[in-house]
Amino acid sequence: MKVGIVGYAGCGKSTVFRWLTGVTPDPAKVSQQGQIGVAKIPDPRLDWLAEQFNPKKTTYATLEFLDTPGLMPDERRDNPRRLGILRESGGLLVVLDGFSGADVPKQLANFRQEIIFADLEIVTNRIGRLEDQIKKPRPPKEKELQLAELELLKRIVAHYEADRPASELKLTADEEKLIRSFQLLTLKPEFVLVNAGEETLKKDYSGLAPHVLNASPKLEMELAELSDDDRALFMSDLGLSEFRRDQALRSISEAMGQIVFFTVGEDECRAWPMPTGGDAVVGASQIHTDLGKRFVRAEVVSYADFQRVGSMKEAKAQGVHRLEGKSYIVQDGDIMHIL
Repeated sequence: MKVGIVGYAGCGKSTVFRWLTGVTPDPAKVSQQGQIGVAKIPDPRLDWLAEQFNPKKTTYATLEFLDTPGLMPDERRDNPRRLGILRESGGLLVVLDGFSGADVPKQLANFRQEIIFADLEIVTNRIGRLEDQIKKPRPPKEKELQLAELELLKRIVAHYEADRPASELKLTADEEKLIRSFQLLTLKPEFVLVNAGEETLKKDYSGLAPHVLNASPKLEMELAELSDDDRALFMSDLGLSEFRRDQALRSISEAMGQIVFFTVGEDECRAWPMPTGGDAVVGASQIHTDLGKRFVRAEVVSYADFQRVGSMKEAKAQGVHRLEGKSYIVQDGDIMHIL
């Protein structure tokens, strides 16, 4: 899944990109089409499974991050272009300046107004074209779809004019399909990362957004370069028990609506990402499209059960190893073998 990193110029957005991916930002790439970096999502469950199976290969789930040009305050004319790079992303990682004394809640409110403004431009342009098309003769089915789309877009505009994102409308699957091609930013899942300084690292921002984390990427990267003893001393002085990068990656994946299931064996232990709420066929398709098409059933045991009993043999003996059909909703941490 591709997650677009976005924020106002000077918020430390590219530092966050390097912290998460290990890729050094290239300003030329970022300013033109954005820069891609990939991060493995740490998973203690997969680590434990690899210890049990001792596979030739261990493969973690990944997130793809897109670093984008910084937004400019009071430059609403140009910001829609900068935001446009994000439209193909599956979700947004919003970086806020929490280190310079800036008003963090105001930054987030301003950003949300920016994406509403950018989406409003797209929606109102489409409404104008639709109103012209509807006046012309069209087959009944096509006319019906146009009228449904027009009614939906007008509902979205009313939401935008009240400074509310389209995500609050709780669209049906059919409604989402009608407007999917517009790639509206206000429909994308969002994760907020407050880029903190040493003084603000312990500040509580939990009420700022449904999915939010306060972290200091610059500090963590500096600490990572120290010896183990020096790092432990500095972290103790700062009251840090652990780095927050691993937590950030797992939390971002969750906020993007992703879970993972595992496949295990002597050749490979692997975490496979898939959408929350997806069925066994969707899961099988993540491994290979042919597995989804030819799916018969899946052998499933939850990670918790497997860890408790210690082996597949015991899982079968204790009745926690089961067969599931196409309609089975995959749960986070399931260990699956597709048949």
